[in-house]
Amino acid sequence: MNVLITGGSGLIGTRLTEILIARGFTVSHLTRKVENKTVGGKLIKAYLWDIENGIINEEALLETDYLVHLAGAGIADENWSEERKKEIIESRTKSIQLIVNKLKILPHRIISFVSASGIGYYGANTGNEHISEQHTAGVDFVADCCIQWEAAADKIQEIGIRTVKLRTGIVLSEKGGALPRLTQPVRWGVGAALGTGKQWQSWIHLDDLCEMYIKSLTDEQMIGAYNAVAPNPVTNHDLTKISAQVLERPFWMPNVPAFALKLAFGEMADVVLGGNYVLNQRIRLETDFDYKFVEVRKALADLLK
Repeated sequence: MNVLITGGSGLIGTRLTEILIARGFTVSHLTRKVENKTVGGKLIKAYLWDIENGIINEEALLETDYLVHLAGAGIADENWSEERKKEIIESRTKSIQLIVNKLKILPHRIISFVSASGIGYYGANTGNEHISEQHTAGVDFVADCCIQWEAAADKIQEIGIRTVKLRTGIVLSEKGGALPRLTQPVRWGVGAALGTGKQWQSWIHLDDLCEMYIKSLTDEQMIGAYNAVAPNPVTNHDLTKISAQVLERPFWMPNVPAFALKLAFGEMADVVLGGNYVLNQRIRLETDFDYKFVEVRKALADLLK
């Protein structure tokens, strides 16, 4: 079966491609720069798309059975000017709309569509409240981004393709994302919790997340939004402390004060100062998905050692 991935060169897309190839799938990428490559001895064909100009190689959609949408500007890559906020949202929504427009007129054979989303859907900071998929959406920028992102994905469902939205927590990987940023000062012996350190971090190991994508693509019973998180959230303080223990480094520095983070990152500091205790309710109760990493210590030991 053929899987087409947008954002296939990113952290999640790269690992998902590797696992899919190992399972015998054929994988191709929609990309702004056509550059074919091989993974596991298999060719990953690249198809051109240009979101701003409404261009997409229709052959990519005609040859696809499963579609994964990961494309989008990094939320934490730059400070949030109004222009950057617009770019973050439109990189997610315009790209899906382009696909929708083409699928409406093409005789495609796509069975299912899985789109990334984020637990930011519920807001950057929901405190100690335990959040399931039935919880209402938040009202800040991160929530608005996810709301518009998911609304765009729902347009795929409206044209008759089974659609799953994975509201993803903090993805743990040694190759990118939050973990290298967290562990770099830890490795230097100056690791410290952020703000109060009491904010909840709902995390997931990269490999478990990729398996969840594959499950979502192939399980005909899955539809709608799922919280893509591990079963056991931890506080920012404990995540940092356990990282130091796994790396056998000291953990003694005082917390980084909230005002310093706000001075450095402005509104974007909400991402690290806020927290969410998110439950994997639908995955746990409605599917037979089997996590490999349910405790953060085991996940960090796998990644950092």
